[in-house]
Amino acid sequence: MALDGRTAIVTGAAGGIGYAIAERLLREDVRVMICDVDGERGERAVADLEKLGEARFVKADVGKRLDVHNLVAAALDAFGDIDILVNNAGIVHGADFLELREEDFDRVLDVNLKGTFLTGQAVARYMVDKVNNGGRPGTIINMSSINAVVTIANQIPYTVSKGGVNQLTKAMALALAPYGIRVNAIGPGSIMTDMLSAVNKDPAAKARILSRTPMGRIGDPGEIAAVAAFLASDDASYVTGQTIYADGGRLPLNYTVEPPAEA
Repeated sequence: MALDGRTAIVTGAAGGIGYAIAERLLREDVRVMICDVDGERGERAVADLEKLGEARFVKADVGKRLDVHNLVAAALDAFGDIDILVNNAGIVHGADFLELREEDFDRVLDVNLKGTFLTGQAVARYMVDKVNNGGRPGTIINMSSINAVVTIANQIPYTVSKGGVNQLTKAMALALAPYGIRVNAIGPGSIMTDMLSAVNKDPAAKARILSRTPMGRIGDPGEIAAVAAFLASDDASYVTGQTIYADGGRLPLNYTVEPPAEA
């Protein structure tokens, strides 16, 4: 899985899955520009990531076109190239359907869906120019979710945004295939990030998650990072327009399973 010498942008990388992806790419000798809307967390993250290789940080809101422009410019200034984009930035907002406010719906879609579009388009324009000038095609990886397929009634903007990411991934893949640029998505199931860590203190909540997870455990961010590294590599050279679900078997499940005794 040779990725050495390549360059990447990973959005939403101050923690969780984004951080794990940046860490994995650095271990594969990729130079990585991370971005996040949280400047303090981002600076702490890059201070740790720099121990593994060439890493930089830019504070950016991917839902804002100017921020995206500055992010791409910063990556090119730092590394002179962009081979890999991981559109990981995402937020959630819980509310009952009848109580959901328009501004909260818009806020989630601005980051999760519009941000994926804006960043993907900006980087793709650079990648196309590079190909037209004899350069190597790049690859784009969007972060979807199993909730693009199944849904949660009080997470409407999140589930809608992830469904949109799946369709955007397919459309981008078709549009960019003539240039050899591959576009895929990853759909995680239950992954032990900060958002899910509270279940460790709530046995009932953890048992509920495991009852719908045939592999009987919650996933690790590193397992999603491994999928991202594969999709970014030449090992996935004929894979485009796909969403790979890393969910411990949840989506095929049409019943519940008995959680492990230690749950």
